[in-house]
Amino acid sequence: MDVVEVVPTFEQYAFTFGGVAPLGRVRPGTALRVWSDDAFCGALQKTTDLSSEKVDLRFVNPQTGPFYVEGAEPGDTLALHFVAMTPARDWGASAAIPFFGGLTGTDRVATLQDPLPDTTWIYELDRARNTVTFVAQHTDLQIDLPVSPMLGTVGVAPPGGEVRSSLVPERFGGNMDTPQMRPGATCFLGVNVEGALFSVGDGHYRQGEGEACGTAVEGAMTTTLIVELIKGGAPLWPRIEDDTHWMTVGSSRPLEDAWRIGQVELVRWFGELYGLHPMDAYQLLSQITEVPIANVVDANYSAVVKARKSLLPPATAFGGLHDDLRRRAATLL
Repeated sequence: MDVVEVVPTFEQYAFTFGGVAPLGRVRPGTALRVWSDDAFCGALQKTTDLSSEKVDLRFVNPQTGPFYVEGAEPGDTLALHFVAMTPARDWGASAAIPFFGGLTGTDRVATLQDPLPDTTWIYELDRARNTVTFVAQHTDLQIDLPVSPMLGTVGVAPPGGEVRSSLVPERFGGNMDTPQMRPGATCFLGVNVEGALFSVGDGHYRQGEGEACGTAVEGAMTTTLIVELIKGGAPLWPRIEDDTHWMTVGSSRPLEDAWRIGQVELVRWFGELYGLHPMDAYQLLSQITEVPIANVVDANYSAVVKARKSLLPPATAFGGLHDDLRRRAATLL
């Protein structure tokens, strides 16, 4: 399988989902290897670089794309299988940004408090040990943490001609910030416009569930993925399959509505996978699901609802496409 390499210039980045001309065209079955910059466009490189001085909020979460998928039409299902994610720099950056994050007042959760201190942490990458190093800024502590690459943003153009910021997660995917979007996973997205117009970015070298302070270990990433198209069958919300779990992602505010969306979508998916009546799926999933919080900091919050395959009879989604993509991916590693 040939791999198409894409390394965009700054001028070629998209900062929205929708409203952007395609960066390129791909056929279903294409393997891409794409470079994406970190969420700050490389603006934070040392601990003295502060987001209030260095980060231009018009240019955050740069997206590599969008890509026009030949033959994709509204109502189809786009499948993106992530083969590999490799840190493209030897450092990542994280920050406490004034009035942004889960434990501070924001423009949506207004309080009469001063902002938390504008602070930047730089995590040096040790490729030989596959670790990044946390170094405390206000106390004396240093910890090596395993690298666990993921993409914060994976999405298609929204319906109805909408243009949404690359900071937003919604039905089209977007800035879901879930560690489940990692190598070995297949993401299924409903196509809303001709060509799907998908993009990816916001590489994280690692992130805890919830992304509490609002930023992960943000880093430039080289991502290898395979693009496939299923005619029809578009899911209403993003679905993810890996070797161990069936997963759905809901994004909304408040957080319980994101949870509800993910639960309802997995009930629907189990109707397709197992022919279950919605009430039976509701009951079964009440006993087996895991629900990691993806993020509680973005314009919408995201929750992932997971069901472990080992607890269930064998089933296949979209004609067993995930397993097929896994086999194809093995030829690229």
